[in-house]
Amino acid sequence: MKSRKFLSWAFIALLCGAVTACSDDDDNNDGGNGGNQSSNGLLFDGNVIGNGDQEFVFTGKQTLSEGTYLLKGWVYIASGAELTIEPGTVIKGDKQTKAALIVEPGGKLYAQGTAQKPIVFTSEEDKGNRKPGDWGGLIICGNARNNQGQMQIEGGPRTKHGGSNDSDNSGIISYVRVEFAGYPFERDKEINGITFGSVGSGTQVDHLQVSYCNDDSYEWFGGTVNAKYLVAYKGWDDEFDTDNGFSGKVQFGLSVRDSRIADTSQSNGFESDNCADGAAVDPYTTATFSNITFIGPMAVDANFENTTDYINGGEAYPNNGSALGKFQAAMQIRRNSRLNCFNSIAVGYPIGLILDNQKGDTQSAATNGLLKLQNIWFAEMGITGSDANKSYEDVLVTGYDNDGNPIYDNTQTSFSSRFFLAQTGNRVSTLDEMNLVGADTEVGTNYRPATGSPLLTAASFDDSKLSSMEQVNYIGAFDANNNWLEGWTEFDPQNADY
Repeated sequence: MKSRKFLSWAFIALLCGAVTACSDDDDNNDGGNGGNQSSNGLLFDGNVIGNGDQEFVFTGKQTLSEGTYLLKGWVYIASGAELTIEPGTVIKGDKQTKAALIVEPGGKLYAQGTAQKPIVFTSEEDKGNRKPGDWGGLIICGNARNNQGQMQIEGGPRTKHGGSNDSDNSGIISYVRVEFAGYPFERDKEINGITFGSVGSGTQVDHLQVSYCNDDSYEWFGGTVNAKYLVAYKGWDDEFDTDNGFSGKVQFGLSVRDSRIADTSQSNGFESDNCADGAAVDPYTTATFSNITFIGPMAVDANFENTTDYINGGEAYPNNGSALGKFQAAMQIRRNSRLNCFNSIAVGYPIGLILDNQKGDTQSAATNGLLKLQNIWFAEMGITGSDANKSYEDVLVTGYDNDGNPIYDNTQTSFSSRFFLAQTGNRVSTLDEMNLVGADTEVGTNYRPATGSPLLTAASFDDSKLSSMEQVNYIGAFDANNNWLEGWTEFDPQNADY
């Protein structure tokens, strides 16, 4: 989680008024009221969502019939408003207005696609010209708890989230793809592919794919929402970022990296904080993940080098001010987080696990069983563990000096690697032993265990944290036969016809 400087819209609201929008464009409005800032209609010019302002507030109830639409500006689904999107709908984010769709607490989004007809949010650019950060992204906010009270959502929008209703319902997001999102409004201030802010457990979230996002693929700030079947594909920063007391359960997830794309902050599979300063505040980040498959840059590229010369963005470089950096860990858990992960595999990262104690005491939480990492297999890692952020050495960190630099004991391996190897069911393996189908390719559909793989019988759901999850025999995201990616995913969105 990065420190963010958020925009305030208070002054803008005073200038524009409570009803009158800043835009002078009030023509050709098919559903709203032209340039008005608040509207009970959503469509302009037939197929344009929003009027292009960065504070267009939708207050009504509307269904978007299957078709293709252009999302312009920042469109807020206000408290009490409902937007329903029919299966097969394509919504293109306008690059010029940095389009974003923001569901505010009390608002609802019903985006329920199907395996045959997923709902797609993508770039408006022609195929061959699409880049990470072509538009803003999708933000869902609710009234569940976080550990900071009412929080400003990350990325710039006006929206605050958080309350006391852990069963809050923000709608349904199912069979949805989000592509080329994450416009960098300022340095280190991008909207994620999909952001969840204090979203409650009454919200249905399943079968989502975020591809080529210019920040984190998924990020949760507090909340209790559960999710299943998530794909993070070739994102810029972290794949699954959990903060501020997120306590939901996530099962079945695939992460595949592009070896040429990593963030200046160092890119991870998991990045997990309790809060930015590592304070011991409730509710803690206690999210539980199971059956996740992380495919890192070393697994998809035999020539990979973890250098800023090699990690140059390749053909996906957007030239929009986003800063590139290096890859770090499959799992970085820090700042008093108590993230849990079970029955998962991670392949080809420079570091397997970081339990970072620079802020807070994450390592004591691990020692005392407050965070659990069990039945996890690593393969083809540079090192198994490291104890410090941006440190690629498997040696023990004993503390930090006055400047915040780690103090090393080079005679001992890291706490992180020793903890990992001591936990039930964990092991350092090889790709050959895992026996994944097509594990030497970049095709997202090829990371299933082959018949006879030991992954197929290695799972355990004995821990009480897993009691409400689907009980399966295998670790990782897939078994040998059932490929839940089929039909609705897209692994070449650059060339997809929309």
